[in-house]
Amino acid sequence: MANITVIGAGVYGLSCALALLEAGHKVRVLEKGRIGQGASGGLVGALSPHVPEDWNVRKDFQLAALVSAAGHWGRVEALSGLQTGYGRVGRYIPLDDTYEAEKAHGRVAGAARLWPAGFGWEVLEDAPGIAPSAAPFGVVHETLSARISPRLATAALAVAVRKTGGDIIENHPVEGLEGVSVIAAGVGSGPLIAPYLGEGRIKGVKGQAALLEGGLGPNSPVIYGSGVYIIPHADGTVAVGATSENRFDKAYGTDDKLDMVLAKACAVVPALQHMAILERHAGLRPRAPKPEAMLGQLDDTTFVATGGFKTGLGNAHAIAAALVQLVNGEVPDIPRDLSPTHHLTKRIKQPMPWQKTSETGYQRRKRRNISEAP
Repeated sequence: MANITVIGAGVYGLSCALALLEAGHKVRVLEKGRIGQGASGGLVGALSPHVPEDWNVRKDFQLAALVSAAGHWGRVEALSGLQTGYGRVGRYIPLDDTYEAEKAHGRVAGAARLWPAGFGWEVLEDAPGIAPSAAPFGVVHETLSARISPRLATAALAVAVRKTGGDIIENHPVEGLEGVSVIAAGVGSGPLIAPYLGEGRIKGVKGQAALLEGGLGPNSPVIYGSGVYIIPHADGTVAVGATSENRFDKAYGTDDKLDMVLAKACAVVPALQHMAILERHAGLRPRAPKPEAMLGQLDDTTFVATGGFKTGLGNAHAIAAALVQLVNGEVPDIPRDLSPTHHLTKRIKQPMPWQKTSETGYQRRKRRNISEAP
């Protein structure tokens, strides 16, 4: 078994470290700041699936990760003795126009076909806490979504890593790689992967969010309305977010964009307007050239697992399991768009097996045009 250095103590780095330790490797984690200092130290923690339509292997990979998340985080809690704030509470999506309502009704059958038994998608007339004016065409209720506390989850992962025999060294910047290494440093991964993939492959996308003292019950479903997530956490607080900013002056400062997010949230759930704001937070989420994670091998001893962007907390354990296979010389069954090389190429649609045919749509059109030619 290898001696492996994981660079980064966020949810990806710690998840990879734990999986490698459980596979028998000796692992140390190097963190340039403190544990969970980057995107993993945020507030929101929504774990939600893609809508059940236009299915492909990327959506299926995320679905499998979300389905297995309850077991994974339960095991992390058992290993660490700490709570992660995980709960499969489902999600409400208020419908504010006829087009979205029509699409929502059409997705009932898609969820029944694409999602595992026990998870559903239905359209209700209304839902507790949601303003009727925000949902004039009803409310989607799906039971697959979950929520988690990013900070609690990261802290629990760190304790689990240490209890499983791993070392975590904070305040330890890394400038060069030695031995078998896993680059999982979020936004900080960019300079480390630059010698292999070029400059600027990992960008920081600013997200602003707020934590309110309450407004919804701790076991209420997550709400996604007007482009804003409203997350009732297990401790009774409610997180609201987040912006997605590619251009900004101050990466870690909040401004009127967060005020706009809060106003939208209050319009959806009026009770929030009476709640005190406990924290305003801003941070950078790592985005690879494509929105999915970047996972793969860069040379004989260097691996990368980064760029989770909006899905890191939901799929970190699945990314970690695939990384272990890579380190062990195996070929994991993952979407090829996650690989570093495919992140640098134009996306090619990867259909599910039942969507594959012997000829492409282009070939069919070409054949039809030829046959219809005078």
